[in-house]
Amino acid sequence: QVNLVEAGGGSVQAGSSLTLRCVTSEYIASRYCLGWFRESPGKEREGVAGVYGGDGSQNYGDSVKGRFTFSLDSAKRTLYLQMNSLNPEDTATYYCAAQPFCGNNMDVRNARTYKYWGQGTQVSVSS
Repeated sequence: QVNLVEAGGGSVQAGSSLTLRCVTSEYIASRYCLGWFRESPGKEREGVAGVYGGDGSQNYGDSVKGRFTFSLDSAKRTLYLQMNSLNPEDTATYYCAAQPFCGNNMDVRNARTYKYWGQGTQVSVSS
């Protein structure tokens, strides 16, 4: 069982930055897949960014590429999502996800890859 707890959401104006954090209950071994997802009313859950721990390769959604950065501090068991140049379309509940024993053939931005999820943190961006 892996427990995930997100924090760092909030209400900001367009153009602002936020950093989301996700603390895991377990040490993040190299065979983990890790992801950030977001969901807003009327829309499907979207894979924002994902990392395959085996080689550190990252994958970002087109809507956030160049603005969001995924990072990991294994010693602190914490995932981060640095979000810059936020716009109203980024308004959503953001979730972190983890999947141990994850192969490099898995789609790190597909929600079906993941068994463990956090409770979500709300991000609201006003124009």
